[in-house]
Amino acid sequence: MKAVIALVALAFAAGSTYAAEEKKEPSTAQKAQQEKMKACNAQAAEKELKGDERKQFMSTCLGAKPAKVTQQEKMKACNGEAGSKQLKGDERKQFMSECLKANPS
Repeated sequence: MKAVIALVALAFAAGSTYAAEEKKEPSTAQKAQQEKMKACNAQAAEKELKGDERKQFMSTCLGAKPAKVTQQEKMKACNGEAGSKQLKGDERKQFMSECLKANPS
């Protein structure tokens, strides 16, 4: 009976160790937030901010939205990529259409 209890306890211990090792990979959004947090923390440290001043800065920094990409900037990027791929005619038109839709605005 003691052997059965020992085996059950060992199985639970091994299972909990396995579950601890099985961490989920952060999502793309979580990774982006982590990077943003690192950047804001670095800026706050450079400015030697403390207390409420740091809290205010972090709130503003983390809440900042990235600047929108203009249509002109998207066209330039897609044109450059199409040129480097040496696309011509309908193939280029198709690529440009997909590129302009895919790039965030």
